[in-house]
Amino acid sequence: MDHKILGVVTLLYLSIFFLHVLHFAVKKEKILSFMWILLYITLGLHATGLIARWVESYRLGIGHAPLSNFYESLIFYAWCIGFVLVILKKRLTFPIITMMASLIALGFMSYASISSSVERKIQPLIPALQSNWLHIHVITCFVAYAAFVISFICGLLYLIKWKNVVPPKEMLEEINYRSVMVGFPMLSAGILTGAVWAHYAWGSYWSWDPKETWSLITWIIYALFLHARFVRGWKGKRIAFISIIGFLSVIFTYFGVNFILSGLHSYAT
Repeated sequence: MDHKILGVVTLLYLSIFFLHVLHFAVKKEKILSFMWILLYITLGLHATGLIARWVESYRLGIGHAPLSNFYESLIFYAWCIGFVLVILKKRLTFPIITMMASLIALGFMSYASISSSVERKIQPLIPALQSNWLHIHVITCFVAYAAFVISFICGLLYLIKWKNVVPPKEMLEEINYRSVMVGFPMLSAGILTGAVWAHYAWGSYWSWDPKETWSLITWIIYALFLHARFVRGWKGKRIAFISIIGFLSVIFTYFGVNFILSGLHSYAT
């Protein structure tokens, strides 16, 4: 059941993307209003798919939240992107940002659905994951990662000149700053809860596991972002480049470490 629901959700993200394309073609504001309604419906159905998978795990006698493997993290990451878009809706008056974010969410959903390397079966939790810390650690990290998607898009758009499509640079800087202000404390909470969880699971708060190390590198990059903006007064291209570098670090922490480096988080593949 959850696969069917999430399959429909993937098609809805595709529809949201094409609604943006249609809006740019015909310049009708009603299309954007309908797009937001469709995004709310998609987000609700997406949550229903996650809950259905959660319920199914209990039916199989291995009940756990759908946050335990690569497939579940991909679909949860996509949901978090939609969730952050709704949080920032009042500031997202230029649809190019929602268009790019919905395309990234669509990419995660499609990869989770199509890739033969992604295991989609519900599996029992390994002992290290059997902890309530799993929920808060994963949720805080992925809300942060979703906020950094918006920051990345704003940084990228800052470097592009596309009149009447790309928002004014002041607006991009403001949205970029707001998204990092959402993401940074969430990532900090994710790292701290992960350290506490690691202490219970493996007897050590910090092991310099590749995932831990790259999470720390990502945290340092966004700490530098905030330090440069508040203390050094940096704006413009320098902040845009830090946003892009920060998101590349997020992507390597999420994908690169899983596929290239082995460690305590290898179960996440």
